[in-house]
Amino acid sequence: MTKDEFLLKYSLNKRSDSLHKYQHHKPLKEAAVLIPLVDDGDQLNVVLTKRSLNLRHHAGQISFPGGKVEKTDTNLIDTASRETFEEIGVPPEFINIVGSLHSYQVISGFIVTPYIAFIPNGYEFIKDTNEVSEIFQVPLKYFLDTSNHIAINVQRKGFSHHVHFMPYKQHNIWGATASMLKDLAIHLS
Repeated sequence: MTKDEFLLKYSLNKRSDSLHKYQHHKPLKEAAVLIPLVDDGDQLNVVLTKRSLNLRHHAGQISFPGGKVEKTDTNLIDTASRETFEEIGVPPEFINIVGSLHSYQVISGFIVTPYIAFIPNGYEFIKDTNEVSEIFQVPLKYFLDTSNHIAINVQRKGFSHHVHFMPYKQHNIWGATASMLKDLAIHLS
């Protein structure tokens, strides 16, 4: 899929406003992530990170750059852009937001809004080693192929939840990140 095809398909399909929910007994904290796409001239690639093992939440998991809202953020796009700069070194002026997916409630007590953006090809990432142990790219077409999607039902506190997985090479992409990629694939189909 080319960048132009992506933009056309994304803009023609309506965004789902359904919300992935977990049962929480405390108020949810707002967060935002960026789904960074890179057009390398041959294909579109999704930029992902592997979270540092010393983090309190989701240590070692594959994720998008992002995090919780800070008081200095004026909106959720600011949050996603700020966190992307902090984690992988891409400044906001190199982030071209094209849209978003619906919000996701995650088990750690956050409601996360993902923003889709293009970033420049060949950008030299600068990872914050306190938060990120690895930055890598996966061809978008891998996630568009539904044979790479796995879902299982798990029980948690008396409720059934779908947990999504998309293994890629040595990486196990799962949870909210895999759900977002699945929903992006559905949106583009």
